[in-house]
Formats: sequence, C-alpha cells, structure tokens
Amino acid sequence: MARYTGPVCRLCRREGEKLFLKGDRCYTDKCAIERRSYPPGQHGQGRRKESEYGLHLREKQKLRRIYGVLERQFERYYERASRQKGITGENLLKLLEMRLDNIVYRMGVGASRTQARQLVLHGHIAVNGRKVDIPSYEVRPGDVVSVRENSRSLQVIKDNIEAAAGRTMPEWIDVNLEQMEGKILAVPTRDQIDIPVQEHLIVEYYSR
Repeated sequence: MARYTGPVCRLCRREGEKLFLKGDRCYTDKCAIERRSYPPGQHGQGRRKESEYGLHLREKQKLRRIYGVLERQFERYYERASRQKGITGENLLKLLEMRLDNIVYRMGVGASRTQARQLVLHGHIAVNGRKVDIPSYEVRPGDVVSVRENSRSLQVIKDNIEAAAGRTMPEWIDVNLEQMEGKILAVPTRDQIDIPVQEHLIVEYYSR
C-alpha cells in the first residue's frame, strides 16, 4: 500500500501550521513549527507571494496531509463528495472523518492518525467484532469499533488509552475507554469536525 514515508514535520512546516501528525510531540517544544516556523528548503526563509491558485493548492494539500491520504485517493474522495447531495466541501470532510484509521484516532486508541493507521494495518482493530485491516474502510453509523481481545495488552494501546482518559471525545462517537471500544452514533456535522481548513477553497481548486 502506497503511503508517504518522509519526515512528517516537514509537511507541517510547508503548510505553515501544526497538522498534529506526530501525536503528543506536537504539543511540546520539540515541534518543528516551534523551532523553525518557515517552510523547508533553501528558499524557505525568503519572501513569498501566494497566488490565488497557490492558496487553493495549499488548502487542498493541508487537508490531504492531515488525513494521510495520497493524491489519487484524495481525488476519488472528492469525486464521491461532488456526487452526493449537499455541500461538496462538507461531504468531503465527512467522508474522510468516517475512515477507520481516523475513528481509531478520534477514540484515543491511536496517538496520531499515522499510528492509528499502523494499528489497523497490523490487525489490532475490529469493526462489529470482525477484524478489519484496511485503514480506509468506511465506518457507518451503528458500527462498533473496538480493540481486538488479543491486542488489549499492548503497551502502546494502554498508554494511549490512559492519555485519552481526560480528553473530550467527539459527540458523534460513544466511546468506552474501559472496554476499548466506540459506537458510531452518526455522521458528524461540519461543526463537529475540528479541522482548520476552508473547504470551499478546495472545491474552487477542483472547479478551476
């Protein structure tokens, strides 16, 4: 399965803001944005004048990188969103939020979406009691996502669950940290998706 394997802190610096790709590290002074807030590369500290196209591109790249989706897969998500009823930009965000790896992250089982993706790939996650090892698997309202019985003793999962104990969970997921599971109550609304993107700019990018 193709995926980005380069330094993720470089992606945050390129977008000029924290994308929270490395879990708890993003909240410390070790975060690359805290140390070097300018874009990577030899021209990173030079003056930049962003064009209208550039603004649209950066917003698209930001959203794609937050969810860890490659270009062609992102385009397919956009095509699906454009065919659905409602606002295309919001539909796109909802499709990305319902990915299994994102659900695992939202529940606190994964410290970051990257780690959540690894947990899914390695077979530690079940949906409705059945193992699912596809990070892009689309979870639906009524589904129960849980850590598999044989994986509940893993230290990394225990540490993540402990760290998530004081975290505010999404309203659209009924999370039971003791049971290491969560039931999807509904597809989230735009107000419930705390992703700092202007999705209308992404729509304009694809509509050009």
